[in-house]
Amino acid sequence: MNKISFMLNGEKVSLYVEPNDLLLDVLRDKLGDKSPKYGCGRGDCGTCTVLLNGKSVRSCLILAIEVDGQEIMTLEGLSKNGLTDLQKYFIKHSSFQCGFCAPGMIVTLDEFLKKNPKPDEEEVKEAISGNLCRCTGYVPIIRAVMDYVKNRGG
Repeated sequence: MNKISFMLNGEKVSLYVEPNDLLLDVLRDKLGDKSPKYGCGRGDCGTCTVLLNGKSVRSCLILAIEVDGQEIMTLEGLSKNGLTDLQKYFIKHSSFQCGFCAPGMIVTLDEFLKKNPKPDEEEVKEAISGNLCRCTGYVPIIRAVMDYVKNRGG
């Protein structure tokens, strides 16, 4: 076992992990952070997306030991003070049916919109292309993002 420490959603955590423990499993099973979901286990679906030092990554592909000294942000951290404005637009546009992809989608878009605050529709489609949604056909998700960008002055 190895002791690691990192910032999770703005708070320092320390725990022991096995060398082969995945970040996703540690977040969910040891730390109780349930927003990153297990989907494919190969990094293809995006349901396990978290921010690692501000960059979206697939937590099913990262060993927990690798995040020692790093900063992790999940949907719980982004919405620590209630729903984010982007989440409110997703609700407004009924952008989710089952909601399984929602955490990874919101985390991915959080990073994307910080880098590109005035995207066009094609850029939004490209940004979410690594996040699978089987329910919506992506149309209401894209509408929500474009409405959010338009109304926040982006």
